[in-house]
Amino acid sequence: MPSPSTDSHDRSFEAALERLEELIDTLEEDPPALDEALDAYEEGVALANECLARLDEAEQRVSELSIDPSS
Repeated sequence: MPSPSTDSHDRSFEAALERLEELIDTLEEDPPALDEALDAYEEGVALANECLARLDEAEQRVSELSIDPSS
C-alpha cells in the first residue's frame, strides 16, 4: 500500500481519485485486518481531503477567470 505521505503535488487529481476508489473497493469487497483497514481508512480520508482541496482550487481559478457581464 502506497504511503499516505506521498507528496500530493506529485499526484494528479485523477490519480488521487483512482487510488481512493481502489481503497473503497478493497474495504467493501475484501475487508482487510483491522490495522490494515484503519491504515486504508486514514489514507482514504487524506486522499478525499486532497481531492476536495484541488476541487476548491479549481473552482477558485474558474471564478477568477470568469468575466462578470455586469461589469
